[in-house]
Amino acid sequence: MDSDQVALLLFDLAFILVLAQGLGYLATKMRQPPVVGEILAGVLLGPTLFDGAVSHQLFTEAIRPVLSGMANVGVALFMFGVGLEVERHALRGRGRMTAAATIGSTMVPFVLGTGLAYYLLRTHEPENKAAFIVFIGLSMSVTAFPVLARILTDRGLAKTTLGGIALAAAAVVDLVAWTALAGVQAAVGSEGEYWRVGLMVPFVLLMLFLVRPVLRRWILRDRDGDGCGPTSAHVYALVLIGALVCGAATEMMGMHYIFGAFIFGLVMPREGATRLRSDVMDHTGRVTSVLLPVYFVVAGLKVDLGGFGWAEIVQLGAILLVAVVGKFGGTYLGARTTGLPARPATALATLMNTRGLTELVILGVGVQTGLLDGSLYSLMVVMALVTTGMTGPMLAQIYKEPVVVPHAVAEEREPRGDPTAAGGRGAEPVLTKPGD
Repeated sequence: MDSDQVALLLFDLAFILVLAQGLGYLATKMRQPPVVGEILAGVLLGPTLFDGAVSHQLFTEAIRPVLSGMANVGVALFMFGVGLEVERHALRGRGRMTAAATIGSTMVPFVLGTGLAYYLLRTHEPENKAAFIVFIGLSMSVTAFPVLARILTDRGLAKTTLGGIALAAAAVVDLVAWTALAGVQAAVGSEGEYWRVGLMVPFVLLMLFLVRPVLRRWILRDRDGDGCGPTSAHVYALVLIGALVCGAATEMMGMHYIFGAFIFGLVMPREGATRLRSDVMDHTGRVTSVLLPVYFVVAGLKVDLGGFGWAEIVQLGAILLVAVVGKFGGTYLGARTTGLPARPATALATLMNTRGLTELVILGVGVQTGLLDGSLYSLMVVMALVTTGMTGPMLAQIYKEPVVVPHAVAEEREPRGDPTAAGGRGAEPVLTKPGD
């Protein structure tokens, strides 16, 4: 890169951060998660406005590969954070209600999504139709675990019974989605070298039975017994190196780098590592706060809504209908079958309809593997933005009055000591209004 290109790159980064921070701040003022404003910033900088005149001037062909590289690092660290945030007790579930909500939130949108895929095949022609059908089903099923956790925290619901159920269900749903997505990419992106994809099995076993014990012994050997000791710079560097190396390993296996980073986050020590996880999430969050807006712009450069006609509008309506009815309806029905009253079930279904950045990452895999063309990718990004934006206003309507979960339902939560339950055994299972 010459001097002019370096100057343009630095200016682009500054401009991206200013726009993302500004729209993210406006989103919070409208009781939306910041990611809604950041995704919108990426779309606005793409070719949708002014026929791409802005994007062509700001993001030249020489600059875009550099931005893409930075975006990839940001997504890898984001996926590492997603894996790190998944608690083992969440994966075990929270009784009958979590199991029913998880099944409803996964299977109903997946089945409706496969039906939508057959409809979309009339105007879109992917090379692998079977993989396309499965992919569309998966894209309808996903829930943005990190965004959902942030919404629950901002609204004071993270430590309630319903908040714990939502987090547990979202964790399981996303784990299933990522595993299935890995299978889809293996079928599409292996290019006949299936032996490379087969390396994922020994890779996962290596991570579980060698890397994880080594991490526990090496990282925790100098820490307090309760895991509250400070995290040194070399420990954080080791964690960062591990996430990036694992991402590189799965990429070389013919899979996406996000799977390696996600798996490394999953195998990080939990017990006795409270301060470690908090510090790592804090440091990683600072890096991703700079790099993820770059990813939104890189993703937004592929979104072009300017030339859409009635055919695309009808397709967008079908996508939104399936996404909302499938996710919301499936979760609601699953929760109601276990005896959860209508209003808490509605709140749970609303939370599970959040897609956010997680959906964008999945859609990026779809573009990379050739399952999504530019038009369909644009429509799916709009769906992710709309479904995430719906969550705040719907929760505000639901929580005009306090929502009470019956004691019989609350008793299904985790035993004493679960940080996401409503205060432990015997606590009042009342889901208070936001801000109470």
